[in-house]
Amino acid sequence: MRDRRRIDPETGERRPAEGDEPAGTEGRTDEVTDSMSGTLDDELAQVAAEAEAVENAAETADEESGSDTETQLRRQVDELTADVKRVQAEYANYRKRVERDRDSVINNAKASIAESLLTVLDDLERADSHGDLTGPFKAVSDKLTSALTEAGLEGFGQEGEEFDPSVHEAVQHDTSPEVDGPTVTTVLRRGYRFGDRVLRPAMVGVTDHEPAAGGDDNTVAADSPDETSEQG
Repeated sequence: MRDRRRIDPETGERRPAEGDEPAGTEGRTDEVTDSMSGTLDDELAQVAAEAEAVENAAETADEESGSDTETQLRRQVDELTADVKRVQAEYANYRKRVERDRDSVINNAKASIAESLLTVLDDLERADSHGDLTGPFKAVSDKLTSALTEAGLEGFGQEGEEFDPSVHEAVQHDTSPEVDGPTVTTVLRRGYRFGDRVLRPAMVGVTDHEPAAGGDDNTVAADSPDETSEQG
């Protein structure tokens, strides 16, 4: 049976009514609440710290990812720049080759035209040497010669110059003590060059050096005084 007396017969104190909380319950509740509040604060702080760490890690990952992307883009830019420079160099070389080939074609065409007129120049030169080139014909000859010279045609082959087999064609040979070596002494037909290209060698007569015929006589004459002194 349950004792329902409000006064405790042993202590004489009033018993709490049914449903009332025991004395000290409120304090214990505050302690529990404070404890739970502290625990929650700790957990919240820990969660906040973890969240901050995750956020920092995410930012770091983004920065690293951005750095990698920038590196890749820079590498691609460098590769494209190198490609552009290579293409520019190839184009520059191509233009140089085209210019060189074009100049070569033009010079060859000029040289061919000039070469076809060499016989005409020979006739004009012979006519001039005989005094037959006068008046209007002389003026035309001078204009033609001047135009060919301006285009790059150059004549060579003069008496007295040293013989050069690369530009001279020797058709006559002679010897003389008056020259020190192979010398052009007669020009039968002038030679012509266009730039570095020899269109026609000069047809010349060449004279080689020959010791003086009186050299031995001089030696004998020089020895004669000695023989005379010996006889004396």
